[in-house]
Amino acid sequence: MNTPAKETRDFALRAEVLSKTVTSPEGMLTILDQVSLQVSHGERIAIVGASGAGKSTLLGLLAGLDLPSSGKVWLGDAELTALDEDGRAALRADEVGFVFQSFHLIPSLTALENVMLPLELASHEQPRTAALQAIGNVGLAERAGHYPRQLSGGEKQRVAIARAYVTQPTVLFADEPTGNLDQQTGETIIDILFRMNREYGTTLVLVSHDLGLAQRCDRIIHMEAGRIRARQPSVQGS
Repeated sequence: MNTPAKETRDFALRAEVLSKTVTSPEGMLTILDQVSLQVSHGERIAIVGASGAGKSTLLGLLAGLDLPSSGKVWLGDAELTALDEDGRAALRADEVGFVFQSFHLIPSLTALENVMLPLELASHEQPRTAALQAIGNVGLAERAGHYPRQLSGGEKQRVAIARAYVTQPTVLFADEPTGNLDQQTGETIIDILFRMNREYGTTLVLVSHDLGLAQRCDRIIHMEAGRIRARQPSVQGS
């Protein structure tokens, strides 16, 4: 008798034969080519590869920021690829956090207000209290009233991390989170990112070209020319 396959809800993320093609002056360009993977709840995975390998495209599809040309994506037991744009946005608001290379803070809001924003959009009962705690968790309590223009790059990324975790997301996506930072600042940011990931028990999907950073994850996914080339466990934990 065949053993039943695990149901989708047993995984935080699941992708089946994802492909993404776009039109270019030279014709159709394949960015992702039949990529499949499963990510367990609480797992930390790193997606690595050279520029143009398809890393950020895969992250965008897994997060529901874009739709594949073919294939399916599930976030928990919800099929992202079956939802319309509003449905995907609502699911992201409930389940997903983001940390980007370029911070994506709102210039007209203070650090605290940037962290409060997703809570207010979700009608949280005490957005200010929760945001203050999150700001404190990244060591920026004294900078809560400052605007992004008054913060260093490392401080901006700390605010972005606090904002990403404040809603207690099921999955956090981080796309080259240290790409705009010097090495020392980047190492501090990564320490904070992984510490908060442990505290919240969040599933982490990290895109990076830095193998040293990737090795802090539970699993490394190597991409090459739009395909998963190999998978291997990391050699050290965080």
